[in-house]
Amino acid sequence: MLSTVVGSYPVELKEPSGFKDKLLNTFGAYDPFKESIKQAVFSQLDAGVDIVSDGQVRGDMVSSFSKYIPGFKIKDGNTYVVSKILRPIGEISVKDLLYAKNLISKYYNGNVPEGKGVKGIITGPSTIIHSSRISYFYKEKDDAIIDLAHSLKSEVNAIEHRVKPVYIQVDEPFLSTGMVNMKVAREAIDILRDGLSIPLAMHVCGTLEGAYKDLANFNVDILDFEFAGNNVNLGILEKNIDLFKGKKIGFGCIDSSINEVDSKDKTEELISKGVDIIGKDNILLDPDCGLRRAPMDVAYDKLKLMNDIKDKY
Repeated sequence: MLSTVVGSYPVELKEPSGFKDKLLNTFGAYDPFKESIKQAVFSQLDAGVDIVSDGQVRGDMVSSFSKYIPGFKIKDGNTYVVSKILRPIGEISVKDLLYAKNLISKYYNGNVPEGKGVKGIITGPSTIIHSSRISYFYKEKDDAIIDLAHSLKSEVNAIEHRVKPVYIQVDEPFLSTGMVNMKVAREAIDILRDGLSIPLAMHVCGTLEGAYKDLANFNVDILDFEFAGNNVNLGILEKNIDLFKGKKIGFGCIDSSINEVDSKDKTEELISKGVDIIGKDNILLDPDCGLRRAPMDVAYDKLKLMNDIKDKY
């Protein structure tokens, strides 16, 4: 049984301290986020996480992508669609993922154990469009979603070929809201999946009731749901497990909505039920969602609790 994270981790920006960093800062070349990535990666690995993220340190899940994609404009903290959506300018997340992968190699002295590594994470086209305001060009959100899927496909390809992650995760929290055309959302995921030689995962927050039948039909290898902060989803999964045959389940077992360490007994009980339903070979343990809002020590302790329980299996 492996563990992972949904993505985000607390960020502590550090001022340049050493001579080299101060010199870089003088010329505007110092990157304060590199230390945050290092802290995120090493904290996840120290806690026992198998498949880590780069911490998603550079901003919120929408603007981190939309600010690099022609067709979008960010104003007063909001993302607007202002013209036809085209391919991104450059590679959006590859640099940070390559740095994170290099940190993993250093952590293990160049001998990364099997099953350990980094995963690429992108925010899904349906979620980005439904989080944005369309002010021009598109009359229908569905058309914008498909164009954005083609745009993000270049990022997926770059992550696959340059980073060679364990897998790629698409974050689509809006798919449980009832606001999204699921047929179009599925078509968008198919565009991202086309030609991909590594597993594709999809993370969906919220209650699955009303959405689970559609989600089970998405062409992904891993479906990631929340179970710790949601008292409905486990029952839905148990009653409908046959719908998810052939897929692994990302099993949210840590409540990311509370900024305190979860109950050990309750977490052990939840994971035990998950293993009984899914089987330990088909389960990936992770928090319900990202841990960005938690204090640094709490985020670490949450992951450590999850992995200490994992190691008992």
